[in-house]
Amino acid sequence: MRILVIGTGGREHALARKLATEGGTEVHAAPGNPGIAAVATLHDVDPLDGAAVADLAESLGADLVVVGPEAPLVAGVADVVRDRGIAVFGPSKAAAMLEGSKAFSKEVMEAAGVPTARSFTCTTPEEAVAALDEFGPPYVVKDDGLAAGKGVVVTPDREAALAHAAACERVVIEEYLDGPEVSLFAVCGHDGSGVSAWPLQPAQDFKRIFDGDGGANTGGMGSYSPLTWAPAGLTDEVMETVVRPTLEEMERRGTPFTGLLFVGLALTSRGPRVVEFNARFGDPETQSLMPLLASPLAPVLWESATGAGLTSEPSFSAEAAVTVVLASAGYPEGSSKGDVITGVEDAERLDGVHVIHAGTALDDDGRLVTAGGRVLAVVGTGTDLEEARATAYAAVRLIHFDGAQHRTDIALRAAAGALR
Repeated sequence: MRILVIGTGGREHALARKLATEGGTEVHAAPGNPGIAAVATLHDVDPLDGAAVADLAESLGADLVVVGPEAPLVAGVADVVRDRGIAVFGPSKAAAMLEGSKAFSKEVMEAAGVPTARSFTCTTPEEAVAALDEFGPPYVVKDDGLAAGKGVVVTPDREAALAHAAACERVVIEEYLDGPEVSLFAVCGHDGSGVSAWPLQPAQDFKRIFDGDGGANTGGMGSYSPLTWAPAGLTDEVMETVVRPTLEEMERRGTPFTGLLFVGLALTSRGPRVVEFNARFGDPETQSLMPLLASPLAPVLWESATGAGLTSEPSFSAEAAVTVVLASAGYPEGSSKGDVITGVEDAERLDGVHVIHAGTALDDDGRLVTAGGRVLAVVGTGTDLEEARATAYAAVRLIHFDGAQHRTDIALRAAAGALR
C-alpha cells in the first residue's frame, strides 16, 4: 500500500514511523521534516492546498492519504482529495468542525446527550462578564476557533479571563471540571449500515509549560500510556456515552464523521465529562501510543477511509511509553529558530528510545536546527512506567540546543502509583 502522510510535525513523524515498519507499505510525506525523511519520501507541497495535495496523491498513485494536522482538515483538504476518488483518512470539512469550533462541538454534544461542562458562547464583553459571574473561579475561557492547543485559559484571575475573552472573536466560557484529564482516541468509520469505531488505549498529556502544571498552556509537553490508575471499564463507558452518540448525531445531521475522533476527558467526581473534541490524532499522545500499538496501523486507517467496515481491531503491547517534549527558548509565547541540535543520534542508540521530530529543519550546512516551538519528542519504552520514564529522561539528557526547555515530571506520579 502506498500511503501519503500530510503534515510537518511530531504526530506525522510518529504515524509515518509506525506505517514504515509494516510490511507492504511505501510511505510518502508532504512536506514532512528531517525526522520523517528517515522513514518516508518527502514532497514539498503546502498541506493547506487541497488541489496540490490531491495532485501529488494522483501523481504518486497513492492508495491512501492520511491528513495529520487539524488546519488542513478544517480547510477541507480531505474533501478535495476524496473528490478525486482517493481514499482519505480524516473527516470532511463539515465534520472537522467538531474541532474547528468549540461552540459547534458543544451544540453537537448537547443534542447527543454527551456529558460535558455547562457553557455559554460569548461574542461581546457583556456576555463574557455574565458567563464568568455565572460559573465563578477557576474560570475556563476557550477560543472558539483553532489555536494550536493554546487557545484555552484556565485561571482564578478574573481580569486574565476577561482579557483572553476580549482577545478572541468568539469564546466558549464553561464551568470548571475537576479531576484528572484523559485522552481517548477512536478510529471511526461508516459502512453504510451504521457508525462504528475502535478505541485506542487511553493516554494522558501534560499541557502546561512548567513542572507541577505551572505556567501557560502549550500544545503538550509530554504524555504517557497506559493509565494504570484509570477506572476499570472507562474505555467502554466513553465509547457508549460519548463516541457512539456523537457519531450518530453527526450522521443524523448529514455530516458523517470518519477518521480519528479525539476525546479529551475530565474524570470528575460526577463521572467522565468531555473537555474537548479534536478531529485528528493528538500530539504528543500519538508519540506514546504508536510504539505500543502491536497490531498494524495501515489496515484500520484504510477501513475507516474506504467505508468498508471496521474489522481490524487495534491491539496493544503490555509495555509502557513515556514521551518528553523538548521545546525551544521562548515557547509557548514564541519560539527560537536556527539553534543547532546535538545528541539525537546518541539518544537513539539507547535501548527503548526513539526521537520524534516536530519543529526541526536542516540549515545551509546540513546541521539539524530548531524550527518551531516544540522541537523534539523523546520517547522511552519499558516494561512499566518507571522503566519507560527512566529511559526517556536518560535520552533527554543527551540532547542539547540553546534555550532547550522540558518538564521533569512527565508520568512522575503515575510511575509512583498515583494520579499523574
